[in-house]
Amino acid sequence: MARAATTSDAFNAIAEPQRRDILALLRAGERPVTDLAQELGMSQPQASKHLRVLREVGLVQVRGAGRQRLYGLDARRLRPVHEWVGGFERFWNESFDRLDSYVQDLKQAQQEE
Repeated sequence: MARAATTSDAFNAIAEPQRRDILALLRAGERPVTDLAQELGMSQPQASKHLRVLREVGLVQVRGAGRQRLYGLDARRLRPVHEWVGGFERFWNESFDRLDSYVQDLKQAQQEE
């Protein structure tokens, strides 16, 4: 099955680890592309390419500030990702609850011996 175009889907856009790194940096506030590139050890054109993809799916916004363009996080488009991952969080919480119950049963059985 062919993947959806990266620029149309937040899931595909964040599948790239460097884009996730960019989003993580932008949680702290707006940054120019040169700062992002330097922080992540990539070239400015590479960072710009990743920012373009993130902008096209609506995960980042850009605004002019003098001669710089500042990129900022717009996490609203991450809601579908958050909701999807949330289902797995419930799965793991339930699994840990069952494990905890099992361990408590084992402890009680050992105490009764």
